[in-house]
Amino acid sequence: MQHPILLVGNDINNISRGQSWKDLLQEILRFCNTECVQLDDKKPFPLLYEEIFLTAIRQSHIREKELKAFIASKVAAIAPNELHSLIRNLQPEHILTTNYEYTLEGGAPAQRSSLVSERSFSIFRRYTQNGTHFWHIHGDCQNPMSINLGFEHYGGQLQQMRNYVVSGTTYTTKYAPKLPLLRRLRQGPLKEHSWLDLFFTKDIHIFGLSLDFVETDLWWLLTYRARQKFQHNTIQVPNKLYYYIPAEFVKASGFKLDMLTANDVQIVSISAKTKLAYYKEVLSRIKKA
Repeated sequence: MQHPILLVGNDINNISRGQSWKDLLQEILRFCNTECVQLDDKKPFPLLYEEIFLTAIRQSHIREKELKAFIASKVAAIAPNELHSLIRNLQPEHILTTNYEYTLEGGAPAQRSSLVSERSFSIFRRYTQNGTHFWHIHGDCQNPMSINLGFEHYGGQLQQMRNYVVSGTTYTTKYAPKLPLLRRLRQGPLKEHSWLDLFFTKDIHIFGLSLDFVETDLWWLLTYRARQKFQHNTIQVPNKLYYYIPAEFVKASGFKLDMLTANDVQIVSISAKTKLAYYKEVLSRIKKA
């Protein structure tokens, strides 16, 4: 496939040596002076973040700006690996990512190419390098307050997403489209102002992303798209979404894959001996698609 569109998650960074997610959580606890907070896999991370932050406010009077700046500095130190350059070699037209750092770009971008300058949320957050548009849909390191971590931030992000798609935006800049995406889709050819446009118009290949149910914004988007296609039939939804998963995880992830299938996402299972070999096969299949 020439110039594919990708949605890439954090697992591609796990090829790199360095700090684990659990290590980062421990550093966050120390930074916030909240070692009393118990880490538990049963705690959804957006709510765990709220627990850490609210405990820190009550005990240490820390500002969220300081906490997010600390997290941004740690995440920005993630080292690039072979996969990042292989992904760029595909010459994607668009890369959507939940990652905050710039390993996919190959370095921190000099300036944004977004239609709108956003402080907190990420409807238009885009950087363009070497012909590829990079959409940091959960925020980026250069703008620490945009980093989407807590339950409250997820709620705000979802509100902005629904406004953009369903009811229309309220941005003051003249460059932001005021009409909702659904109405603009019915009017004819669409300009790609936001990464949300792509979910209704372009084939997207999703990999390296666990799509846990805490990703409420993405699950809402998948569900809303599927409802438009199968229930309301008010717009055409001609594109396809592909979700890549290692074959060894298919059985344990059956409950999630069932939900993805119901939401019109095609599952692509791949067997490989190593994580690196798996991702190389993913990229090979995308290239041949």
